[in-house]
Amino acid sequence: SSGINAEWPLRPGKHSMNPFDENAVEEAVRMKQKKIVKEIIAVSCGPTQSQETIRTALAMGADRGIHVEVPKGTEADLQPLAVAKIFAKLIEKEQPDVVILGKQAIDDDANQTTQLLAGLVDWPQGTMASALEHSDGQLKITREIDGGLEDIKVKLPAIISADLRLNEPRYATLPNIMKAKKKKVPTATLR
Repeated sequence: SSGINAEWPLRPGKHSMNPFDENAVEEAVRMKQKKIVKEIIAVSCGPTQSQETIRTALAMGADRGIHVEVPKGTEADLQPLAVAKIFAKLIEKEQPDVVILGKQAIDDDANQTTQLLAGLVDWPQGTMASALEHSDGQLKITREIDGGLEDIKVKLPAIISADLRLNEPRYATLPNIMKAKKKKVPTATLR
């Protein structure tokens, strides 16, 4: 008799940043350059390897990172609501003026975390932003919708999700990559 082993071993691989999250980090860096925000905090939830993603954000221009450790093998439990609850606790602790996330994960394409997080913290939201403008404590968000563009305004603090059209993320330079490797990334645990 013959058989097929359908259990494929998972090989350790490099964790890389979701393209939508790259746009979110890039927009945060641009907001800091324009003096709209003072500090950029990059957050990643997952096993130890998730720190690689934070280091990429640090090399792109984030000031510091927080790694929320999720025990290896339980990453599948990180559904959008669980991630939103983690971020809500971090918002309570860090008190940011704006939170920018990628519009969706690339593994499940759920596009839910931003909306759930905004509901949990009771902040306005601007989803799928393809352009952002800041004035008078508000953000004007341009979104692509069926048939054209829609502009909305939200007061700060707010939760924003970045679309791929928002910007062209910068490449991290080698000196910044080396500096990011040396930065300490504190780890928080789920409770």
